[in-house]
Amino acid sequence: MPELPEVETIARAIKPELVGKTILSADLRWARTLAIPSPLQFKKQIIGQKILDVSRRAKYLIINLESYNLLIHLRMSGDLMIRTGKIKPEKHDRLLLYLSDRKYLAFNDTRKFGRVWLTNKSEEILGKLGPEPLGTGFTAKWLFENLQARKRYLKPLLLDQTFIAGLGNIYTDECLHIAQLHPLAASNNVTQKQADALHKAIRAVLKEGIRRNGASIDWVYRGGDYQNHFRVYGRDDEPCAVCGTKIQKLTVGQRGTHVCPNCQRLR
Repeated sequence: MPELPEVETIARAIKPELVGKTILSADLRWARTLAIPSPLQFKKQIIGQKILDVSRRAKYLIINLESYNLLIHLRMSGDLMIRTGKIKPEKHDRLLLYLSDRKYLAFNDTRKFGRVWLTNKSEEILGKLGPEPLGTGFTAKWLFENLQARKRYLKPLLLDQTFIAGLGNIYTDECLHIAQLHPLAASNNVTQKQADALHKAIRAVLKEGIRRNGASIDWVYRGGDYQNHFRVYGRDDEPCAVCGTKIQKLTVGQRGTHVCPNCQRLR
């Protein structure tokens, strides 16, 4: 599933193609892709809207319109792309927005889990999200205090979007390895020094992921190369780059999880 670096990469790629354009028409090809409003109301409200900006909050893409915000969550297999030339929808296109420059924005989603909201009350959807890990509010002090305030396994807590917004399975495994923390460690047992290391790791991994345009690990997301620099994710039975111990694959919170049993000892 696209995580923060992949969503940020997509937002940066489509922004210059969209800002200033007007939406002339919309083709909703899978009704359940739309969370709100109704398909009829959606087309009525979005046609004629000028695109003012494109941004990201957590794993949500935000397309700011004159009167509304178009929120898009890619979920497992969603992708956004700008197409030109003769309009010929692809098999898994769920929503097409035709623009004033004869281009169109396509939301392609093979597994149909992605969702779209057209709303002028974005906080009803985004308001429960935790702080942005690259934002000013996410400090080592905040992280330590909030880890101490909860008694949960580290990895499921870091994946909780109401705790920190944007981290997913791949980048959480990478961050925990750098910080030398086991994914099953209790959050309230993390020391200030360990929290500092985790904070630093989260920021470093996400920035590097963005710099490398995210990770392309299957047919869902294309274009990134961070997968060529993974420390542990997807490298079970391969040697740890730090100590040479074989990487192990565990299941934590029903998610495949990769750890170095030597670097990330469970104490």
